[in-house]
Amino acid sequence: MKYSNIPTARAVVYHCKARGIENIVISPGSRNAPLTLGFTQDPFFKCYSIVDERSAAFFALGIAQQLKQPVVLLCTSGSALLNYYPAVAEACYSDIPLVVISADRPSYKIDIGDGQTIRQDGVFDRHIGYSALLKQDVIHATSELEFWGILDSEVEPDVLKAKQEEVERYNEQELNQALAVAGDQNEPVHINVPFEEPLYGLINTANYTPQIPSEAKAFIGKETNLDKLVRSWNSSPKKLIIIGVLPPGLLSEDIIDNWVKDPSVAILTETTSNLAHPQLINSIDSIIAPIELAEHKSEIFEKMRPDLLLTIGGLIVSKKIKAFLRGWKPEQHWHIDEKKVFNTFNALSKHIKEKPADLFKRFNPMIIEFNSDYSEVWKHADRLQKELRESYIQDIPFSDLKAFGTIFPAIPSDYQLQLANSSTIRYSQLFDLEPSLAVYCNRGTSGIDGSTSTAVGASLYYKNPTLLISGDLSFLYDINALWNDYVRNDFRIIVINNEGGGIFRILPGKKEDKNFVRYFETVHQTEIKKICDSYDFEFLSASNQEDLQEALKGFFESGERPKLLEVKTPRTINDTVLLGYFEYLSSALYSNNS
Repeated sequence: MKYSNIPTARAVVYHCKARGIENIVISPGSRNAPLTLGFTQDPFFKCYSIVDERSAAFFALGIAQQLKQPVVLLCTSGSALLNYYPAVAEACYSDIPLVVISADRPSYKIDIGDGQTIRQDGVFDRHIGYSALLKQDVIHATSELEFWGILDSEVEPDVLKAKQEEVERYNEQELNQALAVAGDQNEPVHINVPFEEPLYGLINTANYTPQIPSEAKAFIGKETNLDKLVRSWNSSPKKLIIIGVLPPGLLSEDIIDNWVKDPSVAILTETTSNLAHPQLINSIDSIIAPIELAEHKSEIFEKMRPDLLLTIGGLIVSKKIKAFLRGWKPEQHWHIDEKKVFNTFNALSKHIKEKPADLFKRFNPMIIEFNSDYSEVWKHADRLQKELRESYIQDIPFSDLKAFGTIFPAIPSDYQLQLANSSTIRYSQLFDLEPSLAVYCNRGTSGIDGSTSTAVGASLYYKNPTLLISGDLSFLYDINALWNDYVRNDFRIIVINNEGGGIFRILPGKKEDKNFVRYFETVHQTEIKKICDSYDFEFLSASNQEDLQEALKGFFESGERPKLLEVKTPRTINDTVLLGYFEYLSSALYSNNS
């Protein structure tokens, strides 16, 4: 096996290996050659080549999302690094451990007009757990260091050796710190590594053993004193639990069973919570939006206002629940998370820094059921909207809402479901999903960029097939996600194509104004079939209800190629149908003060 002849390159590779970081996503370049050679020469590592750095970063994010382990991103110097930023920001807000390793020019070649150089140090500082700027070796390319005045041409061998040892001690410390933050705290980190040419030299012996601290300092939340919390909980007649983004299996069924039998507790879940129970309320907007349209909404919302709000998991999708709880604030808001808390409703009173499952093992045996009708207030509204939903969808013309109502029941059990942002995730909140689905969406920053790349990366480490559902703009934005050799044959994509950013038609404004159509809705005529031809996807299409039902029959069957189903919906009526749904519910449920 061959190794780079640059000591720092060997140190980076062997620190990753010593910590068991196997997956390395590499974008091609020259300056990162010492690291690329090191990773690809060692069979311990699983290396992936993704040319587009933005796509590569989301691809790596998908792998880390599934493994819950650090994944390395490796790029060359210059603007390549900046293309990682959207995924780094997503990783920051979603607690995903990306290890960004960027090759760099030496510091003396920055801002002097040398090619492919930018100021790479600290570039992610606002959205990163740790930034490590490694020092350049002094025993490699010494003639260049002498030319630039970094080393004295008369430097003694012993002095040079001492300087190199100082570099190695510093780099050792920085690598340990960065990789510990990624592995122990699930945060993205950045390691910037300056290299001087020549870059491609190899040696036969590594002659390096990384010094890893014997005990990693994992983040440990302080165990909560429960007495005061339990007293508050047991004395509150109206308790609301909202569960946002959670990985599958985080909360056990017995924890949920303990909650749902308490009549003073209502539990709202989002699609991304990965929780399924008949007593959970999983269509928040279908309850809140009709009340917003009711004449006596203040009276209804006052009944639904919680005394105590408990939130668990990542960022919440529903704008409706945010508006409700900001207007009708709870007296107390507790959030449970080992690290983070967001004051989403401007009512935060307690951040409980524990793992939810650990807390509830101690907390639940101490709670006492409170005789209250609060849970039934929410459940009654939920039952009624579900009964009305089916009748409304049957009578509407083919549209986004009808298409989603057809697609979701057709998804086979045990699939991984990756959802793009914007319309896709919001429509998913209106329906019941098969409980066995593992549901993911990049809700950290909620951007439309990178959804396909994330899904492709995540599919590699999910034993069953993966389905991505995406809007047309999100899909087109990330076409390079398909430009690699890692798309599985059982990978499926459904693109809801309404020829633009249809969600913007819900916003106030003149929807047929030419500037709205061009700059907000961004109407296009891109042929998705041609994209499928380019990337060897089997292509199916549907533009009405009958075609969609027929296409779905064979879409999930196994085949020799991945498949994409394009569902064309009418651009100009989707907003009317959706808003009409909430008006229909409101009229049926609240027109007579029912």
